[in-house]
Amino acid sequence: MDKEKAITRLMRFLSVEGVTGQEKAIGEEVVRALREAGVPQSAIHFDDANARIPVPTQTGNLIVTLPGTKPGPRRLFSTHLDTVPLCAGAVPMRKGNRVVPQGKTALGGDNRTGVAALVTMIAEILTRSLPHGPMTVLYTVREESGLWGARTVKPADLGHPVMGFNIDGGSAQTITLGAVGADRWEVEIFGKASHAGVHPERGISATIVASHALASIHQHGWFGKIQKHGKEGTSNVGPVGDANGRAAGQATNVVTDYVRVLGESRSHDARFISAISSAYRQAFKQAAKQVRDDKGKSAKVKFSTFRAYYPFRLKDHSPVVKAAQSVAEGLGWKPTLQVANGGLDANWLTRLGIPTITFGAGQHDVHTIKEYADLDEFLDGCAYAIALATQT
Repeated sequence: MDKEKAITRLMRFLSVEGVTGQEKAIGEEVVRALREAGVPQSAIHFDDANARIPVPTQTGNLIVTLPGTKPGPRRLFSTHLDTVPLCAGAVPMRKGNRVVPQGKTALGGDNRTGVAALVTMIAEILTRSLPHGPMTVLYTVREESGLWGARTVKPADLGHPVMGFNIDGGSAQTITLGAVGADRWEVEIFGKASHAGVHPERGISATIVASHALASIHQHGWFGKIQKHGKEGTSNVGPVGDANGRAAGQATNVVTDYVRVLGESRSHDARFISAISSAYRQAFKQAAKQVRDDKGKSAKVKFSTFRAYYPFRLKDHSPVVKAAQSVAEGLGWKPTLQVANGGLDANWLTRLGIPTITFGAGQHDVHTIKEYADLDEFLDGCAYAIALATQT
């Protein structure tokens, strides 16, 4: 492998902004790099996932389909194009054996390390004429904001691969064969406005309803790390505001008539995810009954849940896990198997019928201004991808 070319690609992609939902520029840059590597234009296309994703998204998933030079089942390689908003304006800087951001931003190693590794994989295979089976390379959009690209990709567009290898993480020697599932939930609280200084009793405070509900959730052990009846999970309360993401309430002298709260429930047990979300639903409904105006009228709530992704765990002896272990051992590694507590594109790819493991390519302290990419681990990720693609 040409290590310096691989690192140059990483620096190139880290320099292109592409926060979640705004992946057009990085997608086009990846296409340019693929064409430079010798991939024919006919093998490259963007799908229409952005037309089916229910939030604004500039472009679809980028898909590269390559025929094999030897027979065998098709394999999928995947990573995501987008970064978290904290990466906006990032300027990468090489510092010893790391790449770090120059300013007060995150770096975007999550997941430009994966993007660069897969372009390097393709470039090395084509440049060196390495024998390989049929493969599809998928660069997804909106992973960071809900795994939307992987959720909406059509298996037929991928050529129906039999197994998948996703790059997203730190060490290539850690194989993730399962991950947590999650609900995203939303509650709208409808109170009644009144003059808070003259007739506060005529109002119904949506803010107080939210406060009662969340206090109850915390008191009964449904917030944060949750352990109940032998089940484990987590939950969190996110933004609290109005329907447009601004502060709830209009002024201090007006009883707040509307509050919108967003949150999540997670577990490796799909039923327990639903149980956590249900606990929030009941807490808000009960709190609404407790807050009334001078006529006895109470608040109303509208609670909705959305399964963002389902939990999964591949068996240790499944073909994709055995293949991943065999190739890693062939590189002289002693790979570690793990199950992740965060969602991955592999959650949806596996649910779509493509059993998918995940490995890393050097990203660390992601989603923070201390983020960095470890170049040794990045090159390991490149080497592992090449080995997986050319495995006999």
